[in-house]
Amino acid sequence: MAGAAVAFLFVSLIGVGALYLSATCLRVLAHLALCLRRPIDLRRRYGSWAVITGPTTGLGRSMSMELARRGISLVLLDLDAANLDEVSRTLRNKAHPDVLIRTVVFDLSLVGTVAGDEAMRRLKDAVEGLDVGIVVNNAAVARPGALYVHEADVEKLTRMMQVNVMALSEVTMALVPGMLERGRGAIVNVGSGSTVAVPSFPLYTVYSSTKRYVEHLSRCLHVEYKSRGIDVQCQVPFYVHTGMLSPAVKQTMRFPAFVATADAYARDAARWIGHGGALCVPDASQQLQWFLAGFVPDVVHDWYRLRRHLQHRAILWSLAAG
Repeated sequence: MAGAAVAFLFVSLIGVGALYLSATCLRVLAHLALCLRRPIDLRRRYGSWAVITGPTTGLGRSMSMELARRGISLVLLDLDAANLDEVSRTLRNKAHPDVLIRTVVFDLSLVGTVAGDEAMRRLKDAVEGLDVGIVVNNAAVARPGALYVHEADVEKLTRMMQVNVMALSEVTMALVPGMLERGRGAIVNVGSGSTVAVPSFPLYTVYSSTKRYVEHLSRCLHVEYKSRGIDVQCQVPFYVHTGMLSPAVKQTMRFPAFVATADAYARDAARWIGHGGALCVPDASQQLQWFLAGFVPDVVHDWYRLRRHLQHRAILWSLAAG
């Protein structure tokens, strides 16, 4: 009897492993098929305008450039008017000649306040009458990080939650009604590998928790609105060469080949809009990381992440003291 039980357990484990490997292979094949397929015409499928938050640096800037290159006009939201002017000029020089640019100064950390309500009114005025087919909720606050929760400044954590959770939700809710009227649209929420590839992300706890919200929100909205012609997707970057990478992360990077450039990631991200369901990892090398991470037990992930992030904490404390 004992031998039969062991044999049954062994066969069951093989079956589970085979199912996991099959699911992963299907993801890889889907990625390869998407790369070989001609890119869809996002303008034709969704609409001629896109709204992008946080478009002046990093992924947001690269995504703005990529969509503009595809002939999609842009409404750009950022808290700094000078940065908006600079990226607008750059886009007009490099984008498709028919692309139009509108800007809205919007400090997303002020949602729910009088100033935030006024900025939201300006956004609604800016998109009035436009065929807004794509929303890219890219803006996010990642710092403070590499800290125990009790060490972090509460006001800074509150700002993080306002931008990463409340602002993303309010911008989405403001633009969904127009998409429903037109019967089409795509909402792209930028998530984080900290909530997908690993069970915990200690010392970056509040940040990863806000990104878990983004992931779950995207999954639910995908189910709610898919039948109404609106594709909702959480696109998950792992490490990307942007200002979001702190000096501590850069100093302890083990596998730089797995770190995508912002432009390369944006090209992949644009191809994945409308594909891959509610959750996708657009970069192929980062999909491989996701696959390999699945073979590591949670307890090992937890130990390794805490150890690595304590190294980040020590580096940041050293930089602050010096």
